[in-house]
Amino acid sequence: MKLRILIVDDEPYAIEVMENYLRNFDDMEIVGKCYNAIQAFQLLQQKTVDLMFLDIQMPGITGIDFLKTLKNPPKTIFTTAYSQYALDGFDLNVVDYLVKPIPLDRFMRAIDKVYQLSGNNAGTGHSYEKFGGDTEAFLYLKVERKTIKINVNDILWVESLRDYVKVITTGNVYISKQKISLLEGMLPENKFVRAHRSFIVAIAHISSFYAYSVEVNGHELPIGRNYKQEMQKRLKAENFHFK
Repeated sequence: MKLRILIVDDEPYAIEVMENYLRNFDDMEIVGKCYNAIQAFQLLQQKTVDLMFLDIQMPGITGIDFLKTLKNPPKTIFTTAYSQYALDGFDLNVVDYLVKPIPLDRFMRAIDKVYQLSGNNAGTGHSYEKFGGDTEAFLYLKVERKTIKINVNDILWVESLRDYVKVITTGNVYISKQKISLLEGMLPENKFVRAHRSFIVAIAHISSFYAYSVEVNGHELPIGRNYKQEMQKRLKAENFHFK
């Protein structure tokens, strides 16, 4: 069953960002988009909403005051450009508090909290956890009917297969239904680099670097024209010698 989402924000661009993020989740459905609290109140009388993304600074009535008026509010995540309202949010028992501009990885952590509160700890398999040092960073992927725990340091590269990704590790290959852009936001930036629109590569496992390709574990992977400059910058920082 899909989670029914309501987005409430007076900025069209902010709504568009949320829509783009939510498109990555097959088990979520946007049932409404409102530009003020009055519209949101009316929609909540007509439709069932499981999760509401609620902006705080809106004309007429703020998101905080609006939430206080609801007797049985849906799970709520505050979105705002002002961090000083965080205490009010937690006093109202909201799921999370996101400060704009909202990075994808931060958005992912908020969604993971929603899954846990919904009794679905695995969610769609899109989860990233870090316990202590980098050697204990794990990625959780939904593969067919089970959720697989993968040590991030074991990942060699990630390859896009349209609506799926193939995650190649030192010991296995996993295929999960999700987009590569979503997975890119979950992986630690200091360990991975986007080499191509279809490939994300683990920097530590790169053995050779060429003008338009890198070698990882004996496999030559392409470097896209739009990604070449960033690749060179990242690999030069790792003291790679170009061939």
